[in-house]
Amino acid sequence: MANSMRASSGRGSLWQGSLWQSQGVALALMTLALLLVWYIGALWLNSDLLIQGYERRHVDWSFGQLVADAYSMKRPLLPTPDQIGAELYKTIFATAVDSKRSLVYHAGITLSSTLLGFVFGALLGILLAIGIVHNRTLERSLMPWVITSQTIPILAIAPMIIVIISMYLSFFPVTIGMVKGLRAPDRMHMELLATYSASTAQTFWKLRWPSALPYLFASLKIAIAAALVGAIVGELPTGAQGGLGARLLSGSYYGQTVQIWAALVVAAVLGATLVALVGIIEQRIKRRMGLL
Repeated sequence: MANSMRASSGRGSLWQGSLWQSQGVALALMTLALLLVWYIGALWLNSDLLIQGYERRHVDWSFGQLVADAYSMKRPLLPTPDQIGAELYKTIFATAVDSKRSLVYHAGITLSSTLLGFVFGALLGILLAIGIVHNRTLERSLMPWVITSQTIPILAIAPMIIVIISMYLSFFPVTIGMVKGLRAPDRMHMELLATYSASTAQTFWKLRWPSALPYLFASLKIAIAAALVGAIVGELPTGAQGGLGARLLSGSYYGQTVQIWAALVVAAVLGATLVALVGIIEQRIKRRMGLL
Protein backbone atom coordinates (compact mmCIF):
# COMPACT_ATOMS: atom_id res chain seq x y z
CA MET A 1 0.00 0.00 0.00
CA ALA A 2 2.78 2.40 0.99
CA ASN A 3 4.75 1.47 -2.13
CA SER A 4 1.76 2.19 -4.36
CA MET A 5 1.22 5.57 -2.67
CA ARG A 6 4.89 6.47 -3.16
CA ALA A 7 4.68 5.36 -6.78
CA SER A 8 1.59 7.49 -7.43
CA SER A 9 3.23 10.44 -5.66
CA GLY A 10 6.30 10.00 -7.83
CA ARG A 11 4.19 9.88 -10.97
CA GLY A 12 2.37 13.03 -9.84
CA SER A 13 5.58 14.96 -9.24
CA LEU A 14 6.96 13.70 -12.55
CA TRP A 15 3.81 14.84 -14.36
CA GLN A 16 3.98 18.26 -12.69
CA GLY A 17 7.65 18.56 -13.61
CA SER A 18 6.95 17.69 -17.24
CA LEU A 19 4.07 20.19 -17.26
CA TRP A 20 6.32 22.98 -16.02
CA GLN A 21 8.96 22.01 -18.57
CA SER A 22 6.43 22.02 -21.41
CA GLN A 23 5.11 25.42 -20.32
CA GLY A 24 8.66 26.77 -20.13
CA VAL A 25 9.46 25.45 -23.61
CA ALA A 26 6.24 26.93 -25.01
CA LEU A 27 7.01 30.30 -23.40
CA ALA A 28 10.57 30.25 -24.77
CA LEU A 29 9.34 29.39 -28.28
CA MET A 30 6.73 32.16 -28.18
CA THR A 31 9.35 34.64 -27.00
CA LEU A 32 11.74 33.63 -29.78
CA ALA A 33 8.96 33.86 -32.36
CA LEU A 34 7.99 37.32 -31.10
CA LEU A 35 11.60 38.51 -31.24
CA LEU A 36 11.99 37.13 -34.77
CA VAL A 37 8.84 38.89 -35.97
CA TRP A 38 9.98 42.08 -34.23
CA TYR A 39 13.39 42.09 -35.92
CA ILE A 40 11.84 41.34 -39.31
CA GLY A 41 9.34 44.17 -38.80
CA ALA A 42 12.11 46.56 -37.79
CA LEU A 43 14.07 45.66 -40.91
CA TRP A 44 11.02 46.10 -43.12
CA LEU A 45 9.93 49.46 -41.67
CA ASN A 46 13.40 50.99 -41.27
CA SER A 47 14.68 49.85 -44.66
CA ASP A 48 12.24 52.12 -46.51
CA LEU A 49 13.76 55.21 -44.87
CA LEU A 50 17.28 53.97 -45.52
CA ILE A 51 16.67 53.17 -49.19
CA GLN A 52 15.23 56.63 -49.74
CA GLY A 53 18.34 58.10 -48.15
CA TYR A 54 20.63 55.92 -50.28
CA GLU A 55 18.86 56.98 -53.47
CA ARG A 56 18.85 60.64 -52.49
CA ARG A 57 22.62 60.57 -51.86
CA HIS A 58 23.29 58.24 -54.79
CA VAL A 59 24.96 55.68 -52.56
CA ASP A 60 25.56 52.10 -53.67
CA TRP A 61 24.31 49.68 -51.05
CA SER A 62 24.06 45.96 -50.41
CA PHE A 63 21.56 43.91 -48.46
CA GLY A 64 24.09 43.33 -45.67
CA GLN A 65 24.70 47.05 -45.33
CA LEU A 66 20.95 47.67 -45.33
CA VAL A 67 20.44 45.17 -42.50
CA ALA A 68 23.29 46.64 -40.44
CA ASP A 69 22.05 50.20 -40.90
CA ALA A 70 18.43 49.25 -40.22
CA TYR A 71 19.39 47.77 -36.86
CA SER A 72 21.64 50.65 -35.82
CA MET A 73 19.61 53.75 -36.73
CA LYS A 74 19.62 56.49 -34.09
CA ARG A 75 16.00 57.40 -34.86
CA PRO A 76 14.43 54.22 -36.25
CA LEU A 77 10.81 53.95 -37.21
CA LEU A 78 10.67 50.74 -35.16
CA PRO A 79 13.56 50.19 -32.72
CA THR A 80 14.87 46.69 -32.10
CA PRO A 81 14.60 44.95 -28.71
CA ASP A 82 18.33 45.35 -28.08
CA GLN A 83 18.08 49.11 -28.71
CA ILE A 84 15.19 49.35 -26.26
CA GLY A 85 17.12 47.25 -23.74
CA ALA A 86 20.15 49.52 -24.04
CA GLU A 87 17.94 52.59 -23.53
CA LEU A 88 16.33 50.99 -20.48
CA TYR A 89 19.72 50.19 -18.97
CA LYS A 90 20.97 53.72 -19.62
CA THR A 91 17.90 55.48 -18.20
CA ILE A 92 17.29 53.13 -15.25
CA PHE A 93 20.65 51.84 -14.03
CA ALA A 94 23.23 54.20 -15.52
CA THR A 95 21.42 57.45 -14.64
CA ALA A 96 20.89 59.01 -11.23
CA VAL A 97 17.40 58.42 -9.88
CA ASP A 98 16.80 62.14 -9.29
CA SER A 99 17.82 63.06 -12.83
CA LYS A 100 15.13 64.11 -15.29
CA ARG A 101 16.67 61.67 -17.76
CA SER A 102 15.93 58.76 -15.45
CA LEU A 103 12.89 56.61 -16.17
CA VAL A 104 12.76 55.77 -12.47
CA TYR A 105 12.23 59.48 -11.74
CA HIS A 106 9.44 59.77 -14.31
CA ALA A 107 7.85 56.45 -13.26
CA GLY A 108 7.78 57.68 -9.66
CA ILE A 109 5.87 60.82 -10.65
CA THR A 110 3.34 58.82 -12.66
CA LEU A 111 3.05 56.24 -9.90
CA SER A 112 2.22 58.86 -7.26
CA SER A 113 -0.57 60.31 -9.41
CA THR A 114 -1.82 56.82 -10.24
CA LEU A 115 -2.01 55.63 -6.63
CA LEU A 116 -3.60 58.83 -5.37
CA GLY A 117 -6.24 58.81 -8.10
CA PHE A 118 -6.79 55.07 -7.61
CA VAL A 119 -7.38 55.42 -3.86
CA PHE A 120 -9.81 58.31 -4.32
CA GLY A 121 -11.57 56.54 -7.18
CA ALA A 122 -11.85 53.24 -5.29
CA LEU A 123 -13.26 54.94 -2.19
CA LEU A 124 -15.72 56.92 -4.28
CA GLY A 125 -16.77 53.78 -6.15
CA ILE A 126 -17.30 51.79 -2.95
CA LEU A 127 -19.34 54.57 -1.33
CA LEU A 128 -21.47 55.01 -4.44
CA ALA A 129 -22.07 51.26 -4.64
CA ILE A 130 -23.13 51.05 -0.99
CA GLY A 131 -25.53 53.95 -1.49
CA ILE A 132 -26.96 52.49 -4.68
CA VAL A 133 -27.54 49.06 -3.15
CA HIS A 134 -29.22 50.37 0.00
CA ASN A 135 -31.28 53.19 -1.53
CA ARG A 136 -33.44 52.61 -4.60
CA THR A 137 -34.04 56.33 -5.07
CA LEU A 138 -30.29 56.89 -5.18
CA GLU A 139 -29.94 54.03 -7.63
CA ARG A 140 -32.50 55.47 -10.03
CA SER A 141 -31.14 59.01 -9.82
CA LEU A 142 -27.39 58.31 -9.63
CA MET A 143 -26.72 55.15 -11.64
CA PRO A 144 -27.56 56.73 -15.04
CA TRP A 145 -25.12 59.57 -14.28
CA VAL A 146 -22.41 57.09 -13.30
CA ILE A 147 -22.77 55.35 -16.65
CA THR A 148 -23.07 58.60 -18.61
CA SER A 149 -19.92 59.96 -17.02
CA GLN A 150 -17.85 57.42 -18.93
CA THR A 151 -18.95 58.89 -22.27
CA ILE A 152 -17.05 62.12 -21.59
CA PRO A 153 -13.87 62.21 -23.74
CA ILE A 154 -10.89 61.95 -21.43
CA LEU A 155 -8.98 64.61 -23.37
CA ALA A 156 -11.71 67.10 -22.48
CA ILE A 157 -10.72 66.91 -18.80
CA ALA A 158 -7.01 66.36 -19.39
CA PRO A 159 -6.06 69.99 -18.66
CA MET A 160 -7.38 69.46 -15.13
CA ILE A 161 -5.40 67.88 -12.31
CA ILE A 162 -3.91 64.56 -13.36
CA VAL A 163 -5.10 62.88 -10.16
CA ILE A 164 -8.70 63.72 -11.07
CA ILE A 165 -8.31 61.93 -14.39
CA SER A 166 -7.00 58.80 -12.67
CA MET A 167 -9.84 59.00 -10.18
CA TYR A 168 -12.35 59.54 -12.97
CA LEU A 169 -11.25 56.40 -14.81
CA SER A 170 -10.93 54.19 -11.73
CA PHE A 171 -14.17 54.85 -9.86
CA PHE A 172 -16.47 53.44 -12.56
CA PRO A 173 -15.32 49.78 -12.56
CA VAL A 174 -15.25 49.78 -8.74
CA THR A 175 -18.80 51.15 -8.58
CA ILE A 176 -20.20 48.62 -11.05
CA GLY A 177 -18.28 45.71 -9.53
CA MET A 178 -19.28 46.55 -5.97
CA VAL A 179 -22.94 46.98 -6.88
CA LYS A 180 -22.86 43.51 -8.42
CA GLY A 181 -20.96 42.09 -5.44
CA LEU A 182 -23.15 43.63 -2.74
CA ARG A 183 -26.18 42.12 -4.47
CA ALA A 184 -24.52 38.72 -4.84
CA PRO A 185 -25.70 37.11 -1.54
CA ASP A 186 -28.35 34.45 -1.91
CA ARG A 187 -31.90 35.47 -0.96
CA MET A 188 -32.06 32.56 1.48
CA HIS A 189 -29.05 33.91 3.38
CA MET A 190 -30.58 37.39 3.47
CA GLU A 191 -33.86 35.98 4.85
CA LEU A 192 -31.94 33.94 7.43
CA LEU A 193 -30.28 37.06 8.80
CA ALA A 194 -33.65 38.82 8.78
CA THR A 195 -35.10 36.04 10.96
CA TYR A 196 -32.31 36.70 13.46
CA SER A 197 -33.25 40.41 13.42
CA ALA A 198 -29.84 41.39 12.06
CA SER A 199 -29.42 45.10 11.54
CA THR A 200 -28.50 46.64 8.19
CA ALA A 201 -24.92 47.13 9.37
CA GLN A 202 -24.67 43.52 10.58
CA THR A 203 -26.05 42.23 7.30
CA PHE A 204 -23.56 44.38 5.44
CA TRP A 205 -20.46 43.26 7.37
CA LYS A 206 -21.44 39.64 7.90
CA LEU A 207 -22.89 38.84 4.48
CA ARG A 208 -22.80 41.55 1.82
CA TRP A 209 -19.17 42.64 2.30
CA PRO A 210 -17.62 39.11 2.24
CA SER A 211 -19.72 38.23 -0.81
CA ALA A 212 -18.60 41.40 -2.57
CA LEU A 213 -14.85 40.89 -2.04
CA PRO A 214 -14.24 38.81 -5.19
CA TYR A 215 -16.06 41.41 -7.27
CA LEU A 216 -14.25 44.23 -5.49
CA PHE A 217 -10.76 42.94 -6.16
CA ALA A 218 -11.59 42.05 -9.75
CA SER A 219 -12.74 45.63 -10.29
CA LEU A 220 -9.74 47.03 -8.38
CA LYS A 221 -7.38 45.31 -10.81
CA ILE A 222 -9.17 46.99 -13.70
CA ALA A 223 -9.31 50.29 -11.83
CA ILE A 224 -5.61 50.50 -11.01
CA ALA A 225 -4.69 49.78 -14.63
CA ALA A 226 -7.17 52.44 -15.76
CA ALA A 227 -5.73 54.88 -13.21
CA LEU A 228 -2.26 54.37 -14.66
CA VAL A 229 -3.53 54.98 -18.18
CA GLY A 230 -5.34 58.08 -16.97
CA ALA A 231 -2.20 59.45 -15.32
CA ILE A 232 -0.12 58.92 -18.46
CA VAL A 233 -2.76 60.39 -20.77
CA GLY A 234 -3.27 63.31 -18.40
CA GLU A 235 0.44 64.13 -18.55
CA LEU A 236 0.43 64.39 -22.35
CA PRO A 237 -1.53 67.60 -23.11
CA THR A 238 -0.81 69.36 -19.81
CA GLY A 239 2.84 69.99 -20.56
CA ALA A 240 3.92 68.18 -17.39
CA GLN A 241 7.64 68.41 -16.66
CA GLY A 242 7.79 64.87 -15.29
CA GLY A 243 6.11 61.51 -15.67
CA LEU A 244 6.01 58.78 -18.28
CA GLY A 245 3.51 60.79 -20.31
CA ALA A 246 5.92 63.73 -20.43
CA ARG A 247 8.67 61.33 -21.44
CA LEU A 248 6.53 60.03 -24.29
CA LEU A 249 5.70 63.57 -25.36
CA SER A 250 9.33 64.73 -25.41
CA GLY A 251 10.31 61.63 -27.36
CA SER A 252 7.60 62.39 -29.89
CA TYR A 253 8.74 66.02 -30.25
CA TYR A 254 12.33 65.08 -31.03
CA GLY A 255 11.65 61.87 -32.94
CA GLN A 256 13.30 59.70 -30.27
CA THR A 257 11.41 56.47 -30.92
CA VAL A 258 13.75 54.43 -28.74
CA GLN A 259 12.93 56.74 -25.82
CA ILE A 260 9.21 56.34 -26.54
CA TRP A 261 9.41 52.55 -26.59
CA ALA A 262 11.49 52.45 -23.41
CA ALA A 263 8.86 54.55 -21.61
CA LEU A 264 6.12 52.26 -22.94
CA VAL A 265 7.95 49.19 -21.62
CA VAL A 266 8.32 50.80 -18.18
CA ALA A 267 4.62 51.73 -18.21
CA ALA A 268 3.65 48.15 -19.09
CA VAL A 269 5.87 46.70 -16.35
CA LEU A 270 4.52 49.23 -13.85
CA GLY A 271 0.93 48.35 -14.74
CA ALA A 272 1.56 44.60 -14.46
CA THR A 273 3.27 45.12 -11.10
CA LEU A 274 0.38 47.16 -9.70
CA VAL A 275 -2.18 44.57 -10.80
CA ALA A 276 -0.04 41.80 -9.28
CA LEU A 277 0.18 43.69 -5.97
CA VAL A 278 -3.61 44.00 -5.86
CA GLY A 279 -3.79 40.25 -6.43
CA ILE A 280 -1.37 39.58 -3.55
CA ILE A 281 -3.40 41.79 -1.22
CA GLU A 282 -6.54 39.95 -2.32
CA GLN A 283 -5.04 36.56 -1.45
CA ARG A 284 -3.90 37.70 1.97
CA ILE A 285 -7.23 39.29 2.88
CA LYS A 286 -9.20 36.26 1.73
CA ARG A 287 -6.88 33.96 3.67
CA ARG A 288 -7.37 35.97 6.85
CA MET A 289 -11.13 35.94 6.39
CA GLY A 290 -11.11 32.18 5.81
CA LEU A 291 -12.34 32.49 2.23
CA LEU A 292 -9.47 30.40 0.85
